[in-house]
Amino acid sequence: MEMANTVKDAKGLLSELMSLFTPKYFMRIIFCAVFIVLILLIFKLIVSQFKKQASKRDMDPSLIKFFVRVIRILEIIIIVMRIFSLLNISGAGVIAALSAAAAALALALKDNLSDITGGIVILFTKPFVTGDFIVFGDHKGYVEKIDMMHTYIRTYDDTHVVIPNSIITKSEVDNYTKNPEIRVQIFVPVSYEADIDKVKETLLKICRNIDHVIDNEKFFPKVMLEEFGESSVNMVVRVWTPFEFYWTVYYAIMDGIKKEFEHHNIVIPYNQLDVHLDKIEN
Repeated sequence: MEMANTVKDAKGLLSELMSLFTPKYFMRIIFCAVFIVLILLIFKLIVSQFKKQASKRDMDPSLIKFFVRVIRILEIIIIVMRIFSLLNISGAGVIAALSAAAAALALALKDNLSDITGGIVILFTKPFVTGDFIVFGDHKGYVEKIDMMHTYIRTYDDTHVVIPNSIITKSEVDNYTKNPEIRVQIFVPVSYEADIDKVKETLLKICRNIDHVIDNEKFFPKVMLEEFGESSVNMVVRVWTPFEFYWTVYYAIMDGIKKEFEHHNIVIPYNQLDVHLDKIEN
């Protein structure tokens, strides 16, 4: 008897399901499928055109990814709402469910909301963009990526540093890429017996003979006496160069100083301590 009831219930359920698949319902499925395909094609075209226009305007790649992500989310929402409409599910109910889910998600991620807010602030205010060289605390490197929660930096020794956006937006960040020129500054100690004019002339000659050192009305090599040290007279060399040649110029000047000082017998003194012994008579 129970077996017969089970079979009867199964047949009834199957009959109800089959009653849904009317020609009219099949047409709705076809129209829904066509609608989804059109939405996918339209949004693909929108993303393609957006990326093309963004590249023409030299938009930050991280900001492009952010907008593309927003467009994709909008695309998914439209498709899901269309499917719910096909299944005769109330749109108001779906919106209410999504609102509840969003509230629960916000509560779960409350500790990360400041990072997300920081990511939005960085992407839109642009204190730095992808590819910039920045100094943040003890970290120096190139910005590889800015996402909603973290900023990724690649340092000179090829390590990857991940910084929460909430921290980086509240701290001082030096952006060396904002200006195309960067100053190279080197302190050079020389002996008190050295001819200062000759030292200045030699240092200026070194700077002007190095590639990528800027020498014009605005930026030109400077050599000055900085201070009187305990064992030396300390000179300072200041030159400007395009940012990408900073280390090339720095090491070229250091190498030139060593060779030219040896050639002109200019002494770089060691730290020394003079000890005087006084004879004590009994």
